[in-house]
Amino acid sequence: MLLTIEKLIYGGDGLARLPADAHGRGKAVFVPFVLGGEQVEASIIEQKPGFARAEATAIVASSAQRVQPVCHYFTQCGGCHYQHASYEHQLEIKKEILRETLRRTAKIELLCEIQVHPSPPWQYRNRSRLQVQTRPTFAAGYFKHGSHEVLPVEECPISSALVNRGISALWRSGRDGRVPEGVQEVEFIGNADDSQLLVELSCSREARRSALRAWAEDLCATMPEIAGFAAFRKARPGTNDQQEKVLSIGATYLTYQTQRAAYRVSAGSFFQTNRHLTDELVRIVTEGRSGDLALDLYAGVGLFSTALCDFHHIVSVESSHLSSADLAYNEPSNGKAVQATAEQYLARAENSGRAGKGADLPHAFHAPNLVIVDPPRSGLGEPVTRMLAKMGPPSLIDVSCDPATLARDLVHLLESGYCLEQVHLVDLFPQTFHVESVVCLAR
Repeated sequence: MLLTIEKLIYGGDGLARLPADAHGRGKAVFVPFVLGGEQVEASIIEQKPGFARAEATAIVASSAQRVQPVCHYFTQCGGCHYQHASYEHQLEIKKEILRETLRRTAKIELLCEIQVHPSPPWQYRNRSRLQVQTRPTFAAGYFKHGSHEVLPVEECPISSALVNRGISALWRSGRDGRVPEGVQEVEFIGNADDSQLLVELSCSREARRSALRAWAEDLCATMPEIAGFAAFRKARPGTNDQQEKVLSIGATYLTYQTQRAAYRVSAGSFFQTNRHLTDELVRIVTEGRSGDLALDLYAGVGLFSTALCDFHHIVSVESSHLSSADLAYNEPSNGKAVQATAEQYLARAENSGRAGKGADLPHAFHAPNLVIVDPPRSGLGEPVTRMLAKMGPPSLIDVSCDPATLARDLVHLLESGYCLEQVHLVDLFPQTFHVESVVCLAR
């Protein structure tokens, strides 16, 4: 059938509609790898009660913003979604998706302009995780679009040059039959100047430590840029166990140098993946901020905490035991690292009546002057937004990687008396549908 694409939606698909029926407007159809305004010949591949999915078989009328994709895996690989659009148009797509999501979900009509911060569109990733299979033949790559089947990938144009050399070394080793059974994922983590790598493995519980060590030593010998190698076994199904570290060779962490600070980032710790926009993101969040107490929730290894030099005291909260160890190391002398979830910490603060009373700070303080939140894709959630609203810091900055959960969280915060001061789109993930935003709220 012939479909007209109305617009692109969050997730990477284009939105079209089937012909209207007696019940009104036609059913929504989601089509990947198209652009707004295009006419496409398409085949329906899935029917649901409220929508359908289709694939474009031919572009009948193409957008002026359509370009030739750089990567020959594009449309097969599930990693990228926008390589067929010019980079300038990708930014416009994301900007409109963010604006519309805030309007539709949070009923926000933005009075301020969304400030867009672009990235170099290629070789920006400083870490890439590949799925690995050793039987019946070796393969390493990413999941295929819309599936959990591994697509063999031997190069990745959005990953850094050094990460790509790591991918090549992995493939050479795999073709030689040296990758041990039980290796399920390999992640390459680069430093700021793309000169050193950490290699992190995720293995099944059947993987043998001796085989992992022999392979790790061989891989390190062939690629001197590998500073360290770590292997983790996944937790047993149905348990609350943490993943188990079973092997460590060489350095256990990288030093990631930015304009403001040097961060220790260990294997297994979270750190931003765009090596070009780290400093810009920190600047947006921390520049011009000062006061008595700052609270950094979901702090990771302390990306923002370390830059809050104009506060007398900083409390940084992180739940991961790996990231919180780096956080404690990176924390400035006037900071305190707390291993807890954001909800646990805020509940303790609420119960004590003071944001930092007790063991979390050397002194008792009233509510912080600034709270920074950088939650996972699931967002803050109702308990955290409720406690933040009750705590009532005069400045609240939300760093979000999902516009839908951001909008949901903003509903509660705006109802409690906060107003939007600034909205930033920081394009940490060119060529993909992912939208990173920074929202500055004040009360």
